[in-house]
Amino acid sequence: MRIAVMGSGTVGPTIAGALSELGHDVVIGTRDPRVTLARTEPGAMGGPPFAAWHAAHGRIDVATFADAAAGADIIVNATNGASSLGALTAAGAGNLAGKVLMDIANPLDFSHGFPPSLDPVNTDSLGEQIQRTFPEARVVKTLNTMTASVMADPLSVAGGDHSVFVSGNDAAAKETVTGLLKALGHRDIIDLGDITTARGAEMILPIWLRIWGALGTGAFNFKIAR
Repeated sequence: MRIAVMGSGTVGPTIAGALSELGHDVVIGTRDPRVTLARTEPGAMGGPPFAAWHAAHGRIDVATFADAAAGADIIVNATNGASSLGALTAAGAGNLAGKVLMDIANPLDFSHGFPPSLDPVNTDSLGEQIQRTFPEARVVKTLNTMTASVMADPLSVAGGDHSVFVSGNDAAAKETVTGLLKALGHRDIIDLGDITTARGAEMILPIWLRIWGALGTGAFNFKIAR
């Protein structure tokens, strides 16, 4: 499949690399490809500079949000949650229409420092905002409850014995996303229901951040025992 991964921070390249390894035709969408490709500073989470990462992943193209979305069958929103709507608007509603839009971002609000809060929260979610803004897109919320390395390689934590959630209004879109999750190595995939259930998935982030602080690592995940 042709997959456009929106976002060139830590999460976007990580998931793009994993999807490319599975044999998909992957492109990273960004505001200004030339600026992104020229980045030589380390990533925000200590990862390699984007220029160095891209040199090691030559199969993955870099394009504008609009060009990446236009040629894709599936779009992955891996942008910063605060800028997701702007990035997807730049991608173009027409380029999103009818396509599976896999939203793996979180609406983290750092305006009051760290740890961040969520905005929106409780009665709304980023997943819902994206679906409302782009009603013809087939939005599926998933993977937002874990760090990027676990998204891409779940077997690295407890042999993959942990859970991932999906939320969305379109059953076929959720089936497509579930197929991608299984290909990445995710085993326990729980369908929470329609896109309003993305509120619950996003509200896992406050406890996730506290656990990260207590353990000193993001190499963990949640297991729903039943």
